[in-house]
Amino acid sequence: MAFSEHFEEFHGLPVFEFPDAETTVELPAPATVAWRLAIEPWDSKHTWPETFERFLATVESAQVRAIVVGAWGESDEDSAPVVAALVEAADRLPALRALFVGDITYDENECSWIHQSDLTPLFGAFPDLEEFGFRGGEQMEFTAVEHTALRSLSVQTGGLDAEVVRGIAASRLPALERLDLWLGTSQYGATAEIADLEPFLSGTTFPALRHLGLRNSDMQDQIAVAVSSAPVVARLTTLDLSMGTLGDEGAAALLEGQPLTHLKTLDLHHHFVSSTLRERLTAALRPYDVEVILTDDEEAEFDDDREWRYVAVGE
Repeated sequence: MAFSEHFEEFHGLPVFEFPDAETTVELPAPATVAWRLAIEPWDSKHTWPETFERFLATVESAQVRAIVVGAWGESDEDSAPVVAALVEAADRLPALRALFVGDITYDENECSWIHQSDLTPLFGAFPDLEEFGFRGGEQMEFTAVEHTALRSLSVQTGGLDAEVVRGIAASRLPALERLDLWLGTSQYGATAEIADLEPFLSGTTFPALRHLGLRNSDMQDQIAVAVSSAPVVARLTTLDLSMGTLGDEGAAALLEGQPLTHLKTLDLHHHFVSSTLRERLTAALRPYDVEVILTDDEEAEFDDDREWRYVAVGE
């Protein structure tokens, strides 16, 4: 899997690309779209902060509800100037409820090469933010935050550093309903261990959590084993263990562990589970109307040889 296209929708709104200074188009009403702000990743005539300032001067920013940040510079430039510009303009964006930093496709920069920075100042600047996400884990920093409005947090990486995982786990996010972590592979910087995930599995860290995604991991079997007895599962509506190296060990643990019959969706796509275990899983949950996303992936042919297994998003 590679990110070949930019977002078409975000926060329930269609994404509209803010045009460059040389292009004249009719702009939509500020609150009706998610505004995508990006520059050319190479040899751009303007910096991202300059483009953002022009956006603020052009659009009625007080009505803007969602912003998608695309490429902000060349591959080795980090997101610090983006964060600083957004924080400085926070009082001009009182209606902002959703923000994504890093809507960048593979031809602009590979996921694991995207240089982030310390994104935590954004939480203090936007106390009413309900949805936040980012792509890329290089140079990423995430210290524990307290935020009472955030309902959805999405982290898309090919390799997530354990310190980021621990920072999220130590945060106070009482309204958080959706948590989606792409843990990645050690080859691209993933250093988290099962013990680092325990706060999410305990069911006490985020009391409002209803969707848990621990995905795109090269330790997906171990995660499934831990999830099979995790207290948090009892109050989830969706469980996502997709995009990783899940095999028969993890699938068997899910079958033999606590009941999953209350779930609306169990997403296990991109897997290495044998046909026998796939059939047993679907047969066990079908009578309870659980949507099991467990396709007949060709990857399953390599189930007995772990060295062939790979995550969906690495580089």
